[in-house]
Amino acid sequence: MYHYELQFPSFFYLKRSKKLLKGEVMPIYLRITVNGKHSEYSVGREIIPTYWSTIKGRGIGQKDEIKELNDYLDTLASKVCRFHTALIEKEEEVTTLVLRDHLTGKNSSNYTLLKIYQKHNDNLEKLIGKGYSYSTFQSYQSSIRHVKQFLQLKYEVQDINIKKVDFKFITDYELFLRIDRGNNAMSARKYIVHLKKIMLYCLGAGWIVGNPFLNYRNTAKAKARTFLNMEELNRIKNREFPLERLNIVRDIFIFSCYTGLSYIDVKQLRLDQISKGDDGNLWIFIKRQKTETPCHIPLLDEAKVILDRYKNHRICRWRKVALPMLTNQRMNGYLKEIADLCTITKVLTYHLARHTFATTITLSNGVPIETVSQMLGHNSLKTTQHYAKVIDTKVSTEMSALQEKLLERNKDEEDTGDVKVMKLFR
Repeated sequence: MYHYELQFPSFFYLKRSKKLLKGEVMPIYLRITVNGKHSEYSVGREIIPTYWSTIKGRGIGQKDEIKELNDYLDTLASKVCRFHTALIEKEEEVTTLVLRDHLTGKNSSNYTLLKIYQKHNDNLEKLIGKGYSYSTFQSYQSSIRHVKQFLQLKYEVQDINIKKVDFKFITDYELFLRIDRGNNAMSARKYIVHLKKIMLYCLGAGWIVGNPFLNYRNTAKAKARTFLNMEELNRIKNREFPLERLNIVRDIFIFSCYTGLSYIDVKQLRLDQISKGDDGNLWIFIKRQKTETPCHIPLLDEAKVILDRYKNHRICRWRKVALPMLTNQRMNGYLKEIADLCTITKVLTYHLARHTFATTITLSNGVPIETVSQMLGHNSLKTTQHYAKVIDTKVSTEMSALQEKLLERNKDEEDTGDVKVMKLFR
C-alpha cells in the first residue's frame, strides 16, 4: 500500500514576474506538495498585493470581491484534499501532477457521458446470454437515446463532460422523461437508475470525486402485480375454443401458470430438462435465460398433462422443444382474444402467467416465499416480496384462522376459571 503525505491546506501565493507599479495586480498560484515534491499552477485569479496575506494565503478585507475570492480558494483546497483521499482509499499512486491535472481537468477531458454510456452498452451486448438478457440491453439502448435527446434539448450539445452531471442535471433529466418523453413514474425511475449506474462507475474509476446522486431521492413506487385468481384461471383452463391456435396458446399459458416460467424459458424448454428428482417425481431443471439463475421446479399434474399433449407435436419434434411456442407478440395478441371470449377484464399478457404462479398457485396456498423465490429464479427475496404484498385473500384466511385460535383459547380459559370457582365452593 502506498503512503503519501499531503501538505494541507495547499499553499496559495502571489507570483511576481516583474517589478509592479502601485495598484497593479499579481496572479495567484497554487503550490501542491506531496512528500517534498512540488507542483504549481495559476488559479486564474489576480489581486493587488496590498489586499493579500502571505501568511494565510488568502485575501484580506471585507469586500465582496475578497470574500468571493477566498471562497473560491477554499473550494480549490478542499477539492485537492478530497481527491487525495479518494486516491489513497483506492491505493492508487499519488503525485503532485495527478492532483494538479485533476484540478485543471486534464485527467478527465475525454470522459464524456455518452462515450462512457456507449462503452457500457457495448460491453453489455457482449454479455447477452451470460448473465444479461437481450431485453436488458435494449433497455439500456433506450436509455442512451433518451440522454442524447435530453442533452440536445436542454444543453444544445452532442455530449457533456461527466463532471457536469450534478443534482440539477439529474432532476432536470427526470422532468424531461416525465414531461417531454411522457414516461410514467416507474419508467422514468428505471432510466434514472441506469444513469446512476454509469455515474457510480465513473466515481469508482476516480473520474469524478463526489456522487451526484448523494442527495437525490426518487419516490416512485411499483404498481401492484396483476394476476388471475383461481376462478379466472379455471375459466380459461376449462374453455374449449373453436380455433386450434387459441387452444395451443391457452395450454402454453396455463403451463406457465403452473410452473412460473417466463416466455423465453418456455420457448427454450427441452424435454431432457425434465427428469425425476430425489423424491421420485418429475422436476424441471433449468437456468433462467435472463439471469442464468438455476431453477428447480416440481412438475404439477396440470403442467404435466400439457407436456404430454404436445410431446409428439410436429413443431416440437422439428425444433426439439417441449412446447410449440409462438412469438411473444402473437401469443399476447391471441391472449387478448382469449380474455374477451372468457370475459376476463384484466389485460391478459403472457407474463401474467408468471405472476399467477407466484400468487394464486403458490403463495396463496401456503408455499413459503423463500421456496417461491427459488422456483422463480429470483436473485433477491425482495423481488419476490412484491407478489406477497397483493394477496389479500391469504391475509384474510390467515387472520380468520388466528381469530378461531383466539376464540378457542378464550373458551379454554373460561372453562378453566369455572373449574377453579367450583373447587373454591366445595
